[in-house]
Amino acid sequence: MTTDDTARLAENLSRELRHLVMLLRRTTAGQPVTAQQYSVLGSLEDGARRMTDLAEEHGVQLPTMSVQVNRLEEAGLVARGTDASDARVRTVELTVEGRDRLRAVRRARIAYLSGRLSGLTAEERTAIARALPALAKLGRA
Repeated sequence: MTTDDTARLAENLSRELRHLVMLLRRTTAGQPVTAQQYSVLGSLEDGARRMTDLAEEHGVQLPTMSVQVNRLEEAGLVARGTDASDARVRTVELTVEGRDRLRAVRRARIAYLSGRLSGLTAEERTAIARALPALAKLGRA
């Protein structure tokens, strides 16, 4: 594959990923928690995280992440704490309500995607299934 081919592939992939992200965001439209805030909740699924780590993961400045976390805390979806190794460091973790809300959103997104996938041909679904390992590798690089 040439450099031009790779650039075209990147352009096409970017466009289609944008459409898929917008499609998934529709499942949370009209809810008091934004898609970005649900993304933050997902980042907390495996346990408490430092605010600086969350900001870096989401590609935002610390003040922006603080605003998101403040809103989630006000909604009762996250709780703040301190890092065991450094009491000056603030951490954030899911509350029971936050975990329940995250699971509900995931179920809604999966149901929505399942419906969309069922409208594809068997060959199209197989192509997507075959592409998943490469997409996973790309997303975790």
